[in-house]
Amino acid sequence: MNATQLLLNRQSDSQLSYPGPTPQQMELIQQAALRVPDHANLAPWQFIVLEDEKRDALGSIFAKAALAEDMGERAIERAASLVDRAPMVIVCIMKYTPHDKVPRVEQIASASCATFAMQQAAFAQGLSSIWRTGAFAQSPMVKSELGLSSEDEIIGYLYLGTPTLDCPKKRRHQVADFFSYGI
Repeated sequence: MNATQLLLNRQSDSQLSYPGPTPQQMELIQQAALRVPDHANLAPWQFIVLEDEKRDALGSIFAKAALAEDMGERAIERAASLVDRAPMVIVCIMKYTPHDKVPRVEQIASASCATFAMQQAAFAQGLSSIWRTGAFAQSPMVKSELGLSSEDEIIGYLYLGTPTLDCPKKRRHQVADFFSYGI
C-alpha cells in the first residue's frame, strides 16, 4: 500500500477479531509511534500493550471505575467486556512534562499523532483498528489505577485486530466545507 492509498482509505472498523498484530507488525507499529512531531524531544507518550488475557486487567479497572463513578447501569454491565473488542488493546497516554516552550496542548497533540501513526501503520499492514475514548479515557479512577498523574491524559484506547467485515466507509465530508483560501 502506498502512502496516498493509506491516507485516503484508512478507516476504523468496530468489529475486529484474531489474529492481532504479529511481532513483526508490532515492531513497525511501535516505530511509527516514535516518528511523530515532538517539540523539544520530550517524548510525551507512554503505551501499555495488552493482548489476549492481559486485557482482562484493564476490563477489571473499567468495571471498578464504572461502579465507583456511577456511570450508569449499561456501562457497569458492559465495562469488563469492552476489552474483548479486539485481540490487542493499546492504552495511549500523554505523559505531561512541564516545559517553557512546549505547552500541554502540544504534548497532547504529539501523543495523539503517535496514536494515529500506530493506527496508520496497522492499516498499512492489512490490520484494522478503532480508536476509542469516552468515559474510561476521562475517568480519574482509571488514570489512578494505571499509575498516571492528574496532569497525564489517556489519549485513547487503540483496539487492533483483523477486520471481520469488508465494509468501506462512505466519505461524508467535502473538502470545500472545511478549506478556504485567504482570510
